[in-house]
Amino acid sequence: MKLRRIIGEPSWPFKATLRLRLMSIVSFAVLGISACNQIGTPKGTPFIAETAPSLKHEFRWTNGKMPKSFDPALASAPPETDLVRALFEGLTETDPKTLAEVPGVAERWTASEDLKTWTFYLRPDAKWSNGNSIVAGDFVRSWTRVAKMGKDSPHGDLLSNIQGIKELSPTREPHRAPGPETVISKAGPEQSSPSTPAASPTPFVPTQPIGERETEIKPAAAQPSPEFNTNRVPRVLPTPEVLRGVSVEGDRVLKVSLILPDRDFAKLVASPVFRPTLGDIRPAENGMPNANIVTNGAFKISGVGSEGITLVRSDNYWNKETVDLERVRFVPKDSAEKALEAYRNGEVDVVTNAEFEPLALKLLTPYDDFRQTTHSALNFYEFNIKREPFSDSRVRQALAMAIEREVLTEGELEGSTRPALSFLPFAKPTAPKLTQDRDLARELLEDAGFPDGLDFPVIRLVVNRNDVQQRIAKLVARMWKRNLNIDTDIIVKSSSDADIAHSTGDYDLIRRGVVFSSNDEAMSMLSVFGGDEGMAAAAGKTAPEREETVNKEPTDPALAEKRGTVAPRKDEGPVIDEDIALNDLRAIPLYFPTSYSLVKPYVSGFEINGLDATSLKDVKIDDTWQPK
Repeated sequence: MKLRRIIGEPSWPFKATLRLRLMSIVSFAVLGISACNQIGTPKGTPFIAETAPSLKHEFRWTNGKMPKSFDPALASAPPETDLVRALFEGLTETDPKTLAEVPGVAERWTASEDLKTWTFYLRPDAKWSNGNSIVAGDFVRSWTRVAKMGKDSPHGDLLSNIQGIKELSPTREPHRAPGPETVISKAGPEQSSPSTPAASPTPFVPTQPIGERETEIKPAAAQPSPEFNTNRVPRVLPTPEVLRGVSVEGDRVLKVSLILPDRDFAKLVASPVFRPTLGDIRPAENGMPNANIVTNGAFKISGVGSEGITLVRSDNYWNKETVDLERVRFVPKDSAEKALEAYRNGEVDVVTNAEFEPLALKLLTPYDDFRQTTHSALNFYEFNIKREPFSDSRVRQALAMAIEREVLTEGELEGSTRPALSFLPFAKPTAPKLTQDRDLARELLEDAGFPDGLDFPVIRLVVNRNDVQQRIAKLVARMWKRNLNIDTDIIVKSSSDADIAHSTGDYDLIRRGVVFSSNDEAMSMLSVFGGDEGMAAAAGKTAPEREETVNKEPTDPALAEKRGTVAPRKDEGPVIDEDIALNDLRAIPLYFPTSYSLVKPYVSGFEINGLDATSLKDVKIDDTWQPK
């Protein structure tokens, strides 16, 4: 959602002519600053462009090109996810400042002691934009639809921990970024109170007539939803098609049963893919997303055209009194150059989701209306732990410790990224971090049987053809040689060939990237490691494997204490945990990309965060502000 610089995607770099034009505009915008070595405190104005706000309570936002759909099941990234968050509300929402879960359609929720059963209590005043009440069955039907879409839903894998999902889903690979090229308040005291006694939960089957609930939806011309026939008459789903892990207790109580415990599940259901829909949403026509939909968020669609998308405040939103904006206009721009020009001319209030060249970023950085944040994505090298000596955790730790990440991020990546000393960019401040220590790395390698790198095999590191990734690989290889006396063979492959190498295990280490679509720790770790095997890897190994690793741990107690090694888990079954993953270290985190935005000084409440989870419900326009 922000001016994102995601390194490693060859389809995004600017061409030379566009770069020159962009530089011209940026130079003009920053009042004549012409070179990086001349940048200092801006003179005359602290802002890139001082323009007056619209006199109406209207928010004008350019966040990329025209979206392809408003369907929560199909939204994978901005601008689609921005529209979904404005139009639809989930059980919970994400606080844009803290990234904590806050009440949405659910006014409160509880979790069982083992964190495998979550119960959400829906607020009685939650309504669809057509005035009908939102009921628990709406979520069951919507999630069932996502499950049956399989790979057609980009983030449908986020539902994979719900019992019964696999029975409905077509065979699909665990979520990863698309190939190695990619670089993507609580309920208070009541929240922890025991669940209210109720009748035994029953699986939801849409037998209740929908009738007027569908008045604002036109039937799709083809491939209607399985829950309806072509005349929009509800039918009963066969038993195998019922999502058995989700049940309802009346209209207001939704109970979800998980396969693995998840302490962050209330955060997860704030993701766009979990938001309910009322019937199918037809695909785009003539390049325009279908606007004939019923929504349940703070805003509803007013108009769609070549000039953009207009939303208006929904009169049926349960908390409409707190929404200040009367109108939101999404203004599509197909380049960062055009977005900056619109911002400078006062045509838009905010610019996000556009890429700027490093020099342009340096020119923009001194200004108060330019913002930067760490994005929820990770670039990393994954080990092939089935090959010796990479099956030894001491070797993996040594290789990870010997990489000087600040040299990568501030040098080769020109300050557009942040060093990754953990797997998750939203890790807790007190969470353990990966150590960068050349001397300790040498000790670990010697303890593993390779003093000064003696007899260590040449590392086969697979990277994609992107020039930046090749330069990073060469720099890392030089660090391993200098710090550990280990040689590296860098193998460059196309995206498809790299995917084949990854699936067949034809690598020692391979460069990968992943975008986190939620701040649920369990699902985020699964997106790094992927699949059932990866889930176990992120969670720690089975008992025999753990014993084997323990026998390979350093025998020197002082060295073990210096490493801060986490004791192997004694419990059984996978519990996905970043602490365990950092100890086992089956991948080396390298860096997190950063995101950028431009926000006018008269805009408040537009919070920038790594999850692209901005809430328009909190945005306000100070229409009394005037340029100095």
